[in-house]
Amino acid sequence: MTDRVATTSARRGRAIMVAMLTIAIAAIFVVDTVTDYAIAAAVFYVAVILLATRLLRPRSVVILASLCGVLTILSFVLTHSGLYEVGIINTAISIVAIAVTAYLSLKLVAAEAAIHDARERLMRIARVTSLGELTASIAHEVNQPLAAVMTSAGACQRWLAADPPNIEKAERAAERIVAEASRASEVIARVRGLASGKAPMRGRFVLNALVHEIVDLARGQIDRHDILLRLYLPENLPAVFGDRVQIGQVIGNLLLNAIDAVIAEPARGHEIEVIASITKGGQGVTLAVADSGIGFRAGEAERLFDAFWTTKQDGIGLGLTISRAIIEANGGRIWAEENDMNGATLFFTLPIARADTPGETAA
Repeated sequence: MTDRVATTSARRGRAIMVAMLTIAIAAIFVVDTVTDYAIAAAVFYVAVILLATRLLRPRSVVILASLCGVLTILSFVLTHSGLYEVGIINTAISIVAIAVTAYLSLKLVAAEAAIHDARERLMRIARVTSLGELTASIAHEVNQPLAAVMTSAGACQRWLAADPPNIEKAERAAERIVAEASRASEVIARVRGLASGKAPMRGRFVLNALVHEIVDLARGQIDRHDILLRLYLPENLPAVFGDRVQIGQVIGNLLLNAIDAVIAEPARGHEIEVIASITKGGQGVTLAVADSGIGFRAGEAERLFDAFWTTKQDGIGLGLTISRAIIEANGGRIWAEENDMNGATLFFTLPIARADTPGETAA
């Protein structure tokens, strides 16, 4: 329902803008026609074309630019005052300006589209890379329920083979099999969701639940490195608005960075804290991932989000850059600070979802 209203509003706004462009073209034509040759009012068609590139498809922009050129020539023919030679020069300059503006504007739009596509590909690459780093954890999470399924299946066979068969205990074992199989299926579904390259879909979702999902995927690494993980997730935290898969990617990236930071400094305590809270203004939710790792060196905090800048030997320096692009695209902001554990804390905010926004409901 909300998407339909937004689409209708966007179409209405576009129709209004197109009508305004039409009025502007007509006004320029009239002014260019009634004034003498020395006044090159046709140059103002350039502004119309610049606006049109943001509203119309490339083919429509070409047609519009051609129309502006024809109207410029028609205005010259209909004008009968002033120096004729000056009119020819002004008309030629106006037509060249219209053509050059249309060409450069379309090139700019094409470049912006290419940049957008490249960013989407980088986001997918980063998402799959993060999943690659979580492979051991994912295998651990899937193996646990599969091992439980095998154990319960063996128990079920034994209870059924007993003389007489213990149907009640066999049923309980079967129920455990179903529950553990569902758990394994949920892990695989979460992985598929994080790895998907689907278009962003913003909606209402429960941040606490998403944090637990990402933590579950990273549980293998956390346990293997004997990391003390503390979660501070208030139960009354309101639902947030954003793309759930993309925000999951950001949380996963911040958690992996925190794990790398704490294991890089064996002499320090291996501690990570994930803290959710409502922002001071009450309009958003803040999530903080704090670690007891190596922290920042002088000047590093300002460069953390720069593309291709990294403190890791095998890093490519895109994780936090893409995380910032995701958070800002979802109406929030992201930053880093030092913490009391002599490590680093990464914060990001998200807007609180309206009550009528479709999606998950906060518990």
